[in-house]
Amino acid sequence: MNAALQPHLDIVLSRNPGEGEFHQAVAEVLGSLGPVVERHPEYMEHSIIERICEPERQLIFRVPWVDDRGQVQINRGFRVEFNSALGPYKGGLRFHPSVNLGIVKFLGFEQIFKNSLTGMPIGGGKGGSDFDPRGRSDGEIMRFCQAFMTELYRHIGEYTDVPAGDIGVGGREIGYLFGQYKRITNRYESGVLTGKGLSWGGSLARTEATGYGAVMFAQSMLATRSLSFEGRRTSVSGSGNVAIHAIQKAQQLGAKVITFSDSSGYVVDEAGVDLDLLREVKEVRRGRVADYVASRPSAHLVTDGCVWDVPTEIALPCATQNELDGMAAKALVTNGVLAVSEGANMPSTPDAVNVLQDAGVLFGPGKAANAGGVATSALEMQQNASRDRWSFDYTEQRLQSIMTGIHDTCVATAEEYGAPGDYVLGANIAGFIKVADAMLAFGVI
Repeated sequence: MNAALQPHLDIVLSRNPGEGEFHQAVAEVLGSLGPVVERHPEYMEHSIIERICEPERQLIFRVPWVDDRGQVQINRGFRVEFNSALGPYKGGLRFHPSVNLGIVKFLGFEQIFKNSLTGMPIGGGKGGSDFDPRGRSDGEIMRFCQAFMTELYRHIGEYTDVPAGDIGVGGREIGYLFGQYKRITNRYESGVLTGKGLSWGGSLARTEATGYGAVMFAQSMLATRSLSFEGRRTSVSGSGNVAIHAIQKAQQLGAKVITFSDSSGYVVDEAGVDLDLLREVKEVRRGRVADYVASRPSAHLVTDGCVWDVPTEIALPCATQNELDGMAAKALVTNGVLAVSEGANMPSTPDAVNVLQDAGVLFGPGKAANAGGVATSALEMQQNASRDRWSFDYTEQRLQSIMTGIHDTCVATAEEYGAPGDYVLGANIAGFIKVADAMLAFGVI
């Protein structure tokens, strides 16, 4: 950490006690900015570091709803509108018991730089609730979403704040949220939410975009060493939307994907993942990974240990934050991993990142590698604004162009600041400078 930046990190730690993930995210970014503040003292003179680490607005609200037994339930809702220097706040909603203010702030802070890297005119924000949709009926999820939007609607809009989905929030939840927004406001404001259904304002390729983007970023990293996915053993963690579409795109590029996981354990399928079966289990039956194993003789379920213990050449962590720790990273390195591309938000701990980078493994950080989802959300906003609809192939081409651009920006920035091949430093600096320059232009606000 640059000596001039350490006091700013200390302030963040003291002002936001108990928010470990947020501390981790801020430390990672500030740890990259030493050469930037030396070259651009105006950022320090105008307190850009302090301002960018403090959300513009933090919303916490009560969400009362009624379950199927007629019992009133109370959850807590959050929306952190972190930075709007580049455009309206943009970032997903996460419904999961682990959600708290610190988690939402970490996600929102990451979103600032991720959105900046896309080159699209969107700021950074994030939200969610400690509501757990697992095991709830469609009626319960509808009533919760309606109650959540009854408070959130007054804070969002296509020119203000545009939420999307995240863990626990898919097309079903977005539908209920949009329906309630439309009901309350009496406006068909398509651009207020992204990840919508295709028949009512959604974008083709949006569902696939985060997983596809992580693979596209890995593809670009591999190409710098004249490598590709073709024939490579590839491991994926998670089994939600991001993981499923990372598996799909990796298989399209010729990879042999051998793992996926959920909270009950991980599956190893040496014959290669049967994507149709996995989608049927997870998207239709809403089952567990054990249901896949029950229908697939070549697969087995492991309920202890770590998915990263399985020898692999390409690793795509697509589950959740801090799932890949230092020990797991050492196992990957020992087993000859070539590249790690983060499909989830900050899935690797700082120790893991150090191990991978020290070993010369190609490492794509989440704020760059998983930017495909929010980039395609911005493309959905474009289509909504023009009352237009693009083909899947055209949208995927735009996504590929954006992901290639992010990769090349990270490479060029890392080289410019004396750290060739360091995608973490390149992503942090490139994302920061664009936001910081806009903040300077706007004055003290």
